[in-house]
Amino acid sequence: MNRERLKGHLDLLLLSVLTAGPAHGYSVISELRRRSEGTFDLPEGTVYPALHRLEDAGLLSSSWATADGRRRRVYALTAPGAAALAAERTEYRHFTRGIQAVLGWSA
Repeated sequence: MNRERLKGHLDLLLLSVLTAGPAHGYSVISELRRRSEGTFDLPEGTVYPALHRLEDAGLLSSSWATADGRRRRVYALTAPGAAALAAERTEYRHFTRGIQAVLGWSA
């Protein structure tokens, strides 16, 4: 996957994964990989800074949790994050319909 193409969609992907409930960063990475059937096998250096940025923007919250003797930061979608996700989904649907129309693909 072209990194430049992914940049505009990373927030949408991360917020979408977190609709299933709070998760630590590695779980988010694994779920992205699973849901995309390997298309989005993103490195930690891409995902963690984005999670921190989304938290700074108030779209995610985080807390520390201990499981299996390991302390991990767990991220959760906030109400503003859910609203931003809904807006992003609508915008993305509109965008993809336009791309499909230009390419001559039926929607």
